[in-house]
Amino acid sequence: MDSAWLESATAWIAANPIAAGIVIFLIAFCDALIILGIVVPALPLLFAVGTLVGLGHINGPYALICSTLGAFAGDGLSYYIGHRWGPQLRERWPFAKYPQWLDRGENLFRRNGSKAILIARFVGAIRPFVPAIAGMLRMPMRRYALPSLIACVGWSALFLAPGWVLGASYDAVAAVADRLAVVLGGLVVAVALVWATVLYTWRWFANHADNLLARALRWTRAHPRLGRYAAALIDPNRPESASLVMLAVCLLAISWIWFTLLATLLASGGPLQIDHTVHEFMWTLRNPLADRMMAALAGLGDLQVLAPASIAVLAYLAWRRRWMAAAHWVGAIVFGLVLTSVLEAAIDMPRPPTAPAGFGFPSVAVTMTTIVFGFFAVLIARELPGRQRVWPYLLAGVVTTLVGFARLYLGAHWPSDLVGGTLFGIVWLLLLGIAYRRHVARSFWMRPLAWLFYSVFVIAALWHAPRSADALLAKFASATPTTVLDAAQWWQRDWTQLPAQRNERDARRRWPLDIQIAGPLPPLRVSLEAAGWRVQEQADWLATIALLDDDTPPREQVVLPATLDAQAESLLMLRDGPTPDVQYALRLWPAPSVLSDGTPLWIGTTQTLRLNQPFGAAALWLPQSDDGNAHAQVRHALTGFTMIQQAHPKNGVKVLRVRSQYRPPGDAPASPQPQGNSDSN
Repeated sequence: MDSAWLESATAWIAANPIAAGIVIFLIAFCDALIILGIVVPALPLLFAVGTLVGLGHINGPYALICSTLGAFAGDGLSYYIGHRWGPQLRERWPFAKYPQWLDRGENLFRRNGSKAILIARFVGAIRPFVPAIAGMLRMPMRRYALPSLIACVGWSALFLAPGWVLGASYDAVAAVADRLAVVLGGLVVAVALVWATVLYTWRWFANHADNLLARALRWTRAHPRLGRYAAALIDPNRPESASLVMLAVCLLAISWIWFTLLATLLASGGPLQIDHTVHEFMWTLRNPLADRMMAALAGLGDLQVLAPASIAVLAYLAWRRRWMAAAHWVGAIVFGLVLTSVLEAAIDMPRPPTAPAGFGFPSVAVTMTTIVFGFFAVLIARELPGRQRVWPYLLAGVVTTLVGFARLYLGAHWPSDLVGGTLFGIVWLLLLGIAYRRHVARSFWMRPLAWLFYSVFVIAALWHAPRSADALLAKFASATPTTVLDAAQWWQRDWTQLPAQRNERDARRRWPLDIQIAGPLPPLRVSLEAAGWRVQEQADWLATIALLDDDTPPREQVVLPATLDAQAESLLMLRDGPTPDVQYALRLWPAPSVLSDGTPLWIGTTQTLRLNQPFGAAALWLPQSDDGNAHAQVRHALTGFTMIQQAHPKNGVKVLRVRSQYRPPGDAPASPQPQGNSDSN
């Protein structure tokens, strides 16, 4: 939502609302057009359009009408093309080369009749072809038009709705959840990309295995000297030959990619520019709710989780007397760990500034997760029927992605560490997979083994991840600030060196930082509580989920945490407002500088919060434009402390500076007042 392209797009749309409708029409039209609809990414484009509708940049009914008309016009032109050319369409490019494009749509049409028009509109693979098939089959226009129009209306509403909802609730989510939505969205996208990559790669190899085997056989005959070494892998009389060729091709391709990455890193002498860019971006996404979840996910690659599952597999294989499989299993894990550790020690790759010792290139946790889950997939996949053989590889990809993304979020590794570890793990498991498939032909009942491995893994993960989260987060806590301010000078003038507002790309989240405190927080907290303020402990996931309970009274609904430069709030205090849906808040974070005498320094913001229920789905306390009431409430509660109020030169916001060593009312201030325009107590 904060990217430059979106800001440019929204500015253009605001200035050209009619032209925006033409663009929406063309997106839907091209998506519905025969052949062209295969390559037009309508879903993400209409999702973006829906988001702009929710944000108020495009009129919703206008966007829905433009999208519907575009889809209906595209379907109509496809119908005309099919009606004009009839069965001759099959003889023309590209249908002469890819007849299955029309076959699938025709089969659907013959099975469902007019209902196929409604069904196909929501199936991307055949959506652009069914209208043309209706024309080819000489379906009367009066029978075609009404179902097509109904389908286009439903399709437009369905494709615009998710973005519409997201855009309408964006202000609420952004204001209280900070970067949490971005983290969760990034995790979902990463898992989806890996899922799609594994699935479609496997399907491609499955569909081309026989062709690859035939080419390999021709190569061995054309190169008898080299071919004799490959002949053992591609014996056409062995049912495993196709699988072995697939594994060998993958091994060659991934080995080439891995060595290219390694050579690039060694040539550059350290992390690449993209490593620094991604690391810095991930660091800006740190927030308390995501921290614990990512720490738990990062623990999935720990020894305490992978070892029990690996030992359970080894024990089962030994019990079943599958000695060859057990030997390969031990070799995959032991030698994989040894090789990874040697590689990590041999390659002197600078660690990220947030990573303690023990985190290097390649990532041991990601490599071992790839090897354990990947080689287990090699063990059991061939025992599965048909297309079900892909699901162990899909699970391996998902678990590895979760571990890698979590460690990238925490700052444990550069992206190249994770990519290098994954590729190295795949290379090793492919080598072992080829050796195993080459020497072991006996099948065995894999269902008990699969249940055993995945169940032990889940149990170990549920036991270990929550217990390791705090220790892991402690390793990746924010570094101590290096800027030191003289204590006396801070009180007089250096307070202006601290930020005047949160460093956020979105202007709506650049809350003014209107309070600075030197000293311990407990005395300040006691004084605020005496004035009617209350402390809210940092909200966890259970409290966040409870926001969906609309029966909870407003004052019992938690305020979600916020961050300042990846730091979680150290103190959040609330005070009831004049109405049940209003309350005041004080948020304090550790300051990005320290005082020379060792006194703790804090920086914070005062806010007026109002209860908001976007779409009636959740109760969220959102910051409102403040008239100074919250700031005045805090200042009044701290009358017993030495304080100075003065406008910040960067934004003109009055900043309250407080020394939290308590002094009784009537005592003289502990420090002289600054020169210039200021208010003081």
